[in-house]
Amino acid sequence: MAYVRVNDIDHYYEWVGATTPRDPSSPQPVMVFIHGWAGSARYWRSTAEALCDRYDCLLYDMRGFGRSIIAADQQDAAAARGYELDTYAEDLAALLEALGLQKVSINAHSMGASVAVYFLNQYPQLVDQAILTCNGIFEYDKAAFEAFYKFGGYVVAFRPQWLGKLPLAPRFFMARFLSRPIPAAEKIAFLEDFLTADYATALGTIFTSVSKKATEVMPVEFAKIAVPTLMVSGEFDKITPAKLGRTAADLNPKIEYALVKNTGHFPMLEDPDTYLDYVNGFLAS
Repeated sequence: MAYVRVNDIDHYYEWVGATTPRDPSSPQPVMVFIHGWAGSARYWRSTAEALCDRYDCLLYDMRGFGRSIIAADQQDAAAARGYELDTYAEDLAALLEALGLQKVSINAHSMGASVAVYFLNQYPQLVDQAILTCNGIFEYDKAAFEAFYKFGGYVVAFRPQWLGKLPLAPRFFMARFLSRPIPAAEKIAFLEDFLTADYATALGTIFTSVSKKATEVMPVEFAKIAVPTLMVSGEFDKITPAKLGRTAADLNPKIEYALVKNTGHFPMLEDPDTYLDYVNGFLAS
């Protein structure tokens, strides 16, 4: 397991298709994968393995999630950083600098795709192209947002570790996210990541990901993207409905749009063949 100190927090990372540490003389371009809320890079591994013949694939866990655990002596630094998504874009830039990477492609999902949008605009010189999966533009609804915060607070607060030991818990936990089944091991990993996510980080990013500010800022950020970008939506995504991805793509001619039929919030796992067809077509063009 490899870690690098980024903005005073130890971040987990690994390479797929390259050695750890990566040979700096490698001729392969690099693709960086960014996971979503309360997840980890683990669910990107199968996609990375499918692309590692053409890219050295960098997987990492964002601050406070997955294996990027915030140690006791790093709690103050984490609190000082806060939970705004643009700070996670800054973390990514610092991670690339620490690893000696000058230009990369991005493949990001859900909340991680919002982080990626900030990254594309703050550091365009570091990016060749981007793939954003299950993301988009929400309209502000005060009552709905407040209900979401209340429910999200309960969900984050009530995470007994024994939940992970119940045989059917992973299936029920993932039911809302999926339209098609995914491997059981992936469901178990998702639940494990959710149960171990840092409390303050999980709660803080709920408020920054879905907020009035985000509904005002993100349309501007999508319109500013200057690199070739593919937006992929799952047809029956209940978390980020497909129409929100289409709305974001329509703001910018640099953004292509693809819809993966009969999938939910994880099209890369629910229908990997179709997802990769879209991704490969985009990368080839």
